[in-house]
Amino acid sequence: MIYLPALRYIFFSLVSAIALTSCTDKKKPAGPELAADTVTMTKRTDQLPVVKPGKVKTVLTSEENIPGKVTPDSIVAFARTLIGIPYLYASTDPRQGFDCSGFITYVFNHFNITVPRSSVDFTDYGKDVEIKMAKPGDLILFTGTDSTIRIVGHMGIVESVEQGQLNFIHSTSGKAKGVVITALGNYYLGRFVKVIRVFPDELFK
Repeated sequence: MIYLPALRYIFFSLVSAIALTSCTDKKKPAGPELAADTVTMTKRTDQLPVVKPGKVKTVLTSEENIPGKVTPDSIVAFARTLIGIPYLYASTDPRQGFDCSGFITYVFNHFNITVPRSSVDFTDYGKDVEIKMAKPGDLILFTGTDSTIRIVGHMGIVESVEQGQLNFIHSTSGKAKGVVITALGNYYLGRFVKVIRVFPDELFK
């Protein structure tokens, strides 16, 4: 005969086991920026769809595929309006903050353009562009804070290129701790992976 307390113990043990197996893996890789960018969003916000890593592989190959004929310049202009929003791990919510790929996701989703949620999923996304040919609206990819691990772990949007100086806008977990415009200098060159283009070439000036 099984007593009621024993049945309760078995029931709650099963519930706990199911809950544990359905939890999102939140282990953090080395380096805060890399950690922030390898988390998959599992909760939908009012404004933004959730895109699971590895599911988005298409790019904007022609003007007909771009909602409302969005241009690279409009992406940059909107991104600038978000300067000053604080950094927040694993967030795409401007009311709370962004991690770096959350910032990219929010900017593109604002124009109804779906992109990967995690920075590492941009590794084979879009078209590779030589850094000297980069233009505002391109995306620039970096390693995480440990540059010896050559895996994409941070990213931003090329904001301007003037007299050979590339500037990018991103949400950083570093000293600035939020959305800022940063000049591509020695530190980020050491972490540089590549520049990618998601818009067709004809939309760039």
